[in-house]
Amino acid sequence: MTKFLTGTAVAALSFALVSEAAATEWNASVWGKRRAFTEHVEKLAELVAEKTGGEFTINVSYGGLSKPRENLDGISIGAFEMAQFCAGYHRDKNRAITVLELPFLGVSNLEEEVAVSHAVYDHPAVQDEMAQWNAKILMTSPMPQYNLVGTGDPRETLASMDGMRVRATGGLGEAFSAVGGVPTSVPATEAYNAMESGVVDTVAFAQHAHLSFGTINRADWWTANLNPGTVNCPVVVNTDAYEALSDEHREALDSSIDEAIEHYLANYAELLERWDTVLEEKGVAKVMISDEVLSEFRAKAADPIREKWIADMSGQGLPAQELYDTVVQALEEARGGS
Repeated sequence: MTKFLTGTAVAALSFALVSEAAATEWNASVWGKRRAFTEHVEKLAELVAEKTGGEFTINVSYGGLSKPRENLDGISIGAFEMAQFCAGYHRDKNRAITVLELPFLGVSNLEEEVAVSHAVYDHPAVQDEMAQWNAKILMTSPMPQYNLVGTGDPRETLASMDGMRVRATGGLGEAFSAVGGVPTSVPATEAYNAMESGVVDTVAFAQHAHLSFGTINRADWWTANLNPGTVNCPVVVNTDAYEALSDEHREALDSSIDEAIEHYLANYAELLERWDTVLEEKGVAKVMISDEVLSEFRAKAADPIREKWIADMSGQGLPAQELYDTVVQALEEARGGS
C-alpha cells in the first residue's frame, strides 16, 4: 500500500512538473496606455491563452519593460519576447521598412495598409535586416493617414507651414521639411508636453493618438484631409523565443494573427465613426486643405523624397527600388488590380 501511494505521489509530482514545463509565459513591451494602437496585441494575447487552455500567456506591459525607442534593442537581447516599435524611432536600425513611411504612397484605408505592410515584411531584405536584431515581424499596427493638430491660426497653405515646428517622424518629417517645416521626433508619450511647452506648434498623429496622448485637448484645429502619410509600427517577436515554442503554442500564435488584425480594424473603424463628434465636443475646428495646396505639397514632397530614399538605400546595399515596387504591386492587388 505504501509503495502504491508513493508511486501515485511520484506520478502526480511528475505530471505537475511536466505541466509546469509545458507552460509558456511571454512579456510584450508596448507604451502609453491600452488604445486602438495596441488592440491587436491585446487580442493576440487573449486568443493564444484561449487556444492553449492558459498554457501560453502573453503579458502586455505599457512602458514597464522598456522605452519606446529601445524596444527593438530589448528584443535583440531577449529582455522580453514581443514588442511593438515604430520605424521612424530608429531609421538606421530598420532601413528596409522605412519604404512604408514615404509620404503620399497613395494608401487610402487600413486594409490597404495591412496589405502593403505585410507584403514588405515578407521581402527577404526586410527579414534579413530584422534577423540582425534577432527579431521576426509578426504583424503590422495599421494606422490611417496622419493629420495635424495645432494652436492659433490653421496651417492651410504651404507658406503657413514654413517654419512650423511639428512633431513628425520618418518620412512625414521629411515631407514637412520639404515645405519649410521644422520636424522633431519626440516620442508619442512626450508630444503633449512638447505642445504645451511650445517646443512644437503642431503634432502629426493618427486619430487614436491625438486622443490617447492628449494633443487634441490643446488643439484649436485639425487638418481633415492633409493625409501626407503615416508611420509603420510592426509587432515583433524574439526569434529564439519563437523557435523555442512547442509546435502547439507556435500554431496558436501564428493562427491568431489574422483574427487579431481583424479585431484591430473593427475597433479602429468605430473610433473613426466617432471622430467628428469628438472634434465637436472639444471645440476643435476641422480644416479642409484645398486641392491646389495638396497638389503643391505632393509635388514638393512625394517624388523628390521617394527618389532620394531609393538612391540612399541603394547606396547602402538595399534593394530599394524592389522594395518600393513591392508597395506599388501590393497596393494594386489590394484594390483588385492585376
